[in-house]
Formats: sequence, structure tokens, C-alpha cells
Amino acid sequence: MTAGGGAIPKARWVRILPGTVLIYVIAYMDRMNISLAMAGGINRDLHLSMTLSGLAAGVFFIGYMLLQVPAGHIAEHLSAKKYVLWSILAMGMVSFLTGFVQNGVQLMGMRFLLGVAEGGIYPALLIVVSNWFPSKEIGRANAVFLASLPLSTVLTNPISGWLVSKYDWRWMFFVEGGLSLLLVLLWLPMISDRPGQAKWISLEEKNYLEQTLEAERLASERRFQSQAGADWSYKRLLQDKNLWLMTLIVICYTTGQYGYSIWLPTLLSGLTRMSLGKVGWLSSLPFLVALGGLYVFGALSDKRRNRRLWTSVSLAGFAFSLLLATWFTRRAWFAFALLVFTGFFLKAMQSPFWAMPALLFPPGFSGGARGFINAVGNLGGFVGPLLVGWSVTLTGKMQYGSYCLVLALLAGAGITLLLPTLTTGREN
Repeated sequence: MTAGGGAIPKARWVRILPGTVLIYVIAYMDRMNISLAMAGGINRDLHLSMTLSGLAAGVFFIGYMLLQVPAGHIAEHLSAKKYVLWSILAMGMVSFLTGFVQNGVQLMGMRFLLGVAEGGIYPALLIVVSNWFPSKEIGRANAVFLASLPLSTVLTNPISGWLVSKYDWRWMFFVEGGLSLLLVLLWLPMISDRPGQAKWISLEEKNYLEQTLEAERLASERRFQSQAGADWSYKRLLQDKNLWLMTLIVICYTTGQYGYSIWLPTLLSGLTRMSLGKVGWLSSLPFLVALGGLYVFGALSDKRRNRRLWTSVSLAGFAFSLLLATWFTRRAWFAFALLVFTGFFLKAMQSPFWAMPALLFPPGFSGGARGFINAVGNLGGFVGPLLVGWSVTLTGKMQYGSYCLVLALLAGAGITLLLPTLTTGREN
């Protein structure tokens, strides 16, 4: 409420969040369109085995981890807007140049560089959101931003599938890389790092945000000083067991999530025997359902602030629904229905999970913590596709790769329960 009793203006909801969603929709498209290229002939054209295909898809995450912590620090202490700007330019150029690769080594090189270019975008965008939304709004704001992940696949898989089937996988990279570069024209005018720097915001909204966010920052600092006493440092952060528990959870999750996502078009192509254009549409359906899971689990965790419980439940749900889909692959359309249902849990853990770093790490270090967790945690994105590809090469059956993903997800659900009581909404 304003001083006069009126409602606080909400320009931040229609200005900041659409910009962050759009950036990550396109970034995620550039990351995941390799899955349509794999189903559309890149393996044949570049003479790649299934194992090498999985390696090419997964090597992205080796590059992806390099700039996460620096990006989180820069975004929190300097400018997230400028960091994302340069990332957009690098990401678009690398994606465009991937259309020229002639062999597996070149493809892996471009995927590695794409990971480096894109690596800092996620923690930087999380910082943008946290700079604009107080704690009573951050759950909903994060849910809107995180909707970009499934939304990207819903919107871009059909486009990528159509480009590959109508032209070829090279033209997919040319067109989508060029589209990424055009994002600069939208990012610069839409986003400001903080409310005090924005010219488009009303005085009432600016005063409310600056006062509320500063009060929350000071309260958080006092809480950590009273609990821990000594000053925090990055050395101390790296010694915090909660940092490593959260990182292990993300490793388990991304192993399952990217193993599922990267190989989904190939799996659906084998199940349905349909054209790649139609497979592109079919593979978007689990991600459409994921929007519902993302919201439902975010709302459930907001109700009593029990982030730990709903993170664990979402990971277990992902594991068991994927296991059921694996058991019924001989019944193509029933298996497809189960794969769509699996999509409900595909992104669900992220709403409750990313509400926890602000509880566990002090101001000034939560950005670096987010970067570290996302960086090292996304090594699962290297492990998952490679694990599936290796299993298929070894056994000739996709189901054994799925079993490995199920075990990783169940391990993540168990590790989540080791997080402190604070993440359940209770102080002790």
C-alpha cells in the first residue's frame, strides 16, 4: 500500500519479468535444439555414434559451469544487465556458427563455447528478479521466470522440428542463432538493474521497492550475524555443507532432466514412426504440462514455506513417472501418454528449490552461491545425455539409460531431506 492507502503500482511485473522470460526462452532454445538436430540427421551427416552424440550434447555443460560464480558475483555487485547483454551477443554468434560444423570435433567445440557463452545468464537473471521483487512476491516472480524453461520447448521445439524437416539441421542453427542476436534490441530498453536506475517506474513503486528490499537485506544480515558471528567469505561459503547438498541435488536433477529432454525426440521418433516435424510438436507436450507442475509445486511450497518437502516430492514424482513410461514402451501411445505425464514433474522442483538459497546464504554471497550451485550442479547435464547414449550403445535398448536417470532422481529426492529445518518453514 502507498502512504495514501492506495495499491502499490506493479509495472515491475509487466516490464522486468517478460524480459527475463524472453531471454531465457531463446537461451534454452539454443541449448536444447541439438536434440532436434540429433533426431534430424546430424549424427549421420557428421558420422557420430550414439555415444559421441550424447557427448556432443553434454559437453555444453562443461563450458556452462566456467562462468557461473563470476557471473553471480558480477550480477549481484555490479551489473546483471550488462553481463547478460554480452552473453546474448556471444550466444547468438556461437549458435549461428554451429551451422557450419563439418565433423564431431567441431560440433563438440561449438557446444562447449555455447556453454561458456550461456553459462552466466541463469544466475544473472535470478539476481535481476531478486533485485525487483520482495520476499512476499519472490515465489511468484521466480515461478513466472522459471516458466521460461518449459515454455521455451513448447514454443521452439515445433519451430526447430519444422526447420530441420523443411530445410535441414544447419538452417535451424542459422535461423535460431540469428534470432538470438536480435534479442539485444529488446533487452537494452526493457531492463534496469535496480528500481533506482529505472526511468519508467513511478515514484510510489520505486520508494516501496527500495525501502522494502533494503529492510529485508538488513534483516537478513542481522540474522546471519546472530547465527554465525564471524564474517562470511567465499572460502567459508565453499566450506558450508548446505552449498554442497544443494549442488548434489541439482546434479541428480539435471542428470535426469537433461537425459530425458535431450533424447526425447529420438525416443518419440522411434515410438511413433512419425516425421520430425510432427515429433517436434509431440515433444513439446510434456513441456506444456510442465508449466502446470512448475506452478503447482511453487504454490504448494509457498503455502507453508516448506521448500524442502516439495522439492523432494517433485524429484520422486519425476523418477516414478519416468519409470512407468519405460515399462510400457511396447505400447507406443500409452508410453507417450506416460511421457507427457512425466512432464508435470520435469521442472517442478525449481520453484521451491531456488527459493532456498536466500534462506541458507547471506546477502552478498547468495549470487555466488546460486552461480556455484547451478554451475557444478549442471554437470548432470553432461552426465545424463552421455549416460543414455552410452547405455544405448552398450545394450541396444533405451530403457537401461532410463533406469540410470530414475536412480539419479531418487538419490536427489533423498539428499533434499538432509537440508536444514529452516527450509521447511520452521525456524528450528
